[in-house]
Formats: sequence, structure tokens, C-alpha cells
Amino acid sequence: MASVTKIELLTPLEVAGAMRVSTMTVYRLVKSGEIPAIRVGKHLRIRVADLNTYLESRMVTPSQEGGAWLAE
Repeated sequence: MASVTKIELLTPLEVAGAMRVSTMTVYRLVKSGEIPAIRVGKHLRIRVADLNTYLESRMVTPSQEGGAWLAE
């Protein structure tokens, strides 16, 4: 019998809630290829690992932006 690896999947609504953005933003990120998604029938699912990778790649530090990334 083949073993099945459990992969945590999120809906676009769950991803939007976690990122505090609209679902349209999530769909745009998927369409642009910035966040990989899995199509299950008509629905999209995003792996938790892919979301974490995307968020890590978007991390900003003051030294990268010259300290001007915070609104004053």
C-alpha cells in the first residue's frame, strides 16, 4: 500500500485572512506566479510551506530600505 504524505493546504480566503489582504490580492499573487497554488477541481489550494516561503522572501529590514520603509 502506498503511503500518503500529509500536506497542509489553505483556501485563498484562509491565506487572505493570514496575510490581512483581500482574496483578490491572493488570486493576483497566484496568477502572477508569486505564490504557487494547486487546483483541486474548480478550487485553488495553497500549501502552507509555499505561503511561508513567499512571506519570508518579502521580509523587509531597515538596512535594506535605508530606514525609510516606516511611515514617519
